[in-house]
Amino acid sequence: MRLSVLSSRILRLNPQRVLRHPFYPYLRRSSAASSSGGGGGGGSDSATANCSSEMASASLKPAVAGNPKLLPRELNEVVGIARKCWIKFKKEAAFAIFTPFIVSLASGNLKLETFRHCVAQDAHFLKPFAQAFEVAEDCAEDDDAKIGINELKKVTLNKLKMHDSFAEEWGIDPVKDATLNPATTKCIDFLLATASGKIEGAKASGKLVTPFEKTKLSAYTLGAMTPCMSLYAYIGKELQIFIDGESNHPYKKWIESYSSDSFQAFALQTEELLDKLSVSLTGEELDVIEKLYYQGIKREIDFFLAQPLEQKCVVPLYGEPNDLEKRHLMIFSDFDLTCTTIDSSAILAEIAIVTAPKSDQSQTANQIARMTSADLRNTWGVLSKNYTEDYEQCIESMLVSEKAEKFNYEALRKALEKLSEFEKVENQRVIDSGVLKGLNLEDIKRAGERLMLQDGCINFFQTLLLRKKNLNADVHVLSYCWCGDLIRSTFSSGGLSDQMKVHANEFKYEESLCTGEIVKKMESPIDKVQAFSEILQQSCSGDGDERRKKKRLTVYIGDSVGDLLCLLEADVGIVVGSSSSLRRVGNHFGVKFVPLFPGVVEKQKAYPAEGGGDPWKGLSGVLYTASGWSEIHAFLIGS
Repeated sequence: MRLSVLSSRILRLNPQRVLRHPFYPYLRRSSAASSSGGGGGGGSDSATANCSSEMASASLKPAVAGNPKLLPRELNEVVGIARKCWIKFKKEAAFAIFTPFIVSLASGNLKLETFRHCVAQDAHFLKPFAQAFEVAEDCAEDDDAKIGINELKKVTLNKLKMHDSFAEEWGIDPVKDATLNPATTKCIDFLLATASGKIEGAKASGKLVTPFEKTKLSAYTLGAMTPCMSLYAYIGKELQIFIDGESNHPYKKWIESYSSDSFQAFALQTEELLDKLSVSLTGEELDVIEKLYYQGIKREIDFFLAQPLEQKCVVPLYGEPNDLEKRHLMIFSDFDLTCTTIDSSAILAEIAIVTAPKSDQSQTANQIARMTSADLRNTWGVLSKNYTEDYEQCIESMLVSEKAEKFNYEALRKALEKLSEFEKVENQRVIDSGVLKGLNLEDIKRAGERLMLQDGCINFFQTLLLRKKNLNADVHVLSYCWCGDLIRSTFSSGGLSDQMKVHANEFKYEESLCTGEIVKKMESPIDKVQAFSEILQQSCSGDGDERRKKKRLTVYIGDSVGDLLCLLEADVGIVVGSSSSLRRVGNHFGVKFVPLFPGVVEKQKAYPAEGGGDPWKGLSGVLYTASGWSEIHAFLIGS
């Protein structure tokens, strides 16, 4: 069951306006949408979840990877362009820190030869960086901006000197390491092309005559440089925890150079100068800066990916350098509030109320008898209130036992049997109430096509399934959602419905109208883990199928108490969102929650230099928390 808390404000809305104010979901599984630390889902892949027939006129196309939508113009008035771009593209930073190079460096077991190569390449990049600062300084008309850029140029030149000392300390051969790799060349070419005015999407201005034209080129140049500074500052802070209290980390000095207050200030000053130079730019010109920023951060990620790594690494989990030929990847995901930003019960309630007859409307004899919209609102409100109260009581009853000193799967499973019984009772209440009667299949499909998804979710599945042939991967969605058609239509908008196997409950229909009955297939945590186990058993059947002989690697992604058993049984369990009930129940039974990136680095520390056993195993009692789908994407399949 996915029963929503229907706010009194929403319940008072005219049915035609309810469409613009989706019901806030009750944490049926995630404890009333309360937050208690951990990562948040952040953003959505679509902006609205309208469910009436008027949705047919709108079309939702999935975002194309590598072609990000521009920032809303009103956001430009709140913060500067530099901070806006970082906020928008920060998710790309996950693809940098989850590269084999950064993970190995953070763990301390990166081979010295690889590190030497990177430092040498970085030094090559710093020289044109200083040149670009010089161009920006020459073009800037504002005296304060000139002074600021000059200071940044001096810092860059000092970093070049620091690299010389690094080279001597780490035994870098200036002759041997002089050759540029293609990724470094692309970074340099992009930066110098921007500084010379060769900018894709910008109007050619010929000679820089007016002060405004000069300032604009200075801003464009900073727009291409700033993401590099911001990304390195971010990486430095992310890696700081791995050298705190560690005197023997081999790359401590490198990490300190980017996590230091001086470098953080350097990055901030670069951002502030970009903001200053961009004040007078038009919306179209700010769009150019945004595109330059995106290109800059992508080129930095490519730089890290291009570092030659002649050692085994735990990332990406499924992809080079792991042995793909012997692996069969099985991805399992929850749906509500894991993939979506709105609980499916809220959508179904909304459709029911909006399409219900008014009190003065008569119904034909052959129609399925339906409640009026007013009665539906009241009934949903009562169901929601009762569910909320009873759910909290059920969770509390699971925690009356003594807190486990270590992970106790059996005790957790037994406790979750209470929640399973509770969910089944609540589902039957919904059926008996009649609130689902008369829902039209076409309305449900239209709603699914426009359902709000977590930022990065659809892109992850599209990328994974595009590589499916080479990756040998299967995707299963396990959900309590009352209506599997809603899930299938949601993924159909991204062209994925035929490639993702959906395991959920289903509505019973008579001529495309729901009878109010549910075909119960998956109502509880126990149902979910049983389905999970059955799918794994089926994947092992058929010894003659070469594909089934491959080593199976299972990943489960979920956000709620109902996902706990599957999360724990998978080789890798990844938690999204910030459900307090999930953590309360998990902690009570000895489950440990570890942020994904530090967890990956710890795995790398213990990973044998020449390969060896698989570091990921189910029922370890450890779950990994991700801030969003970009982290999951970067960890599982890389950039």
